[in-house]
Amino acid sequence: MEKLREETLKMLKKIEPLVDKIEIVNDKGEEMLTNMKAYIADSKHFLNQKDFIKAFESIVWSWAILEICEELGVLKIEK
Repeated sequence: MEKLREETLKMLKKIEPLVDKIEIVNDKGEEMLTNMKAYIADSKHFLNQKDFIKAFESIVWSWAILEICEELGVLKIEK
């Protein structure tokens, strides 16, 4: 379980700075950014609860939302 916790923390550390660099393209992008932020918050909550499986799942969802929305063009990341 320690490895799962470490991987979750690593992914959180990478995604959090990106949140401020995201440009919302349309209403769907705004909705999806809200969802992504909720999954990030959920991941932190589950880490605090020592529920490392749910913490990892939540951070994976946040990354998936970001990558899919960037691909679809509803969110842009400032490079």
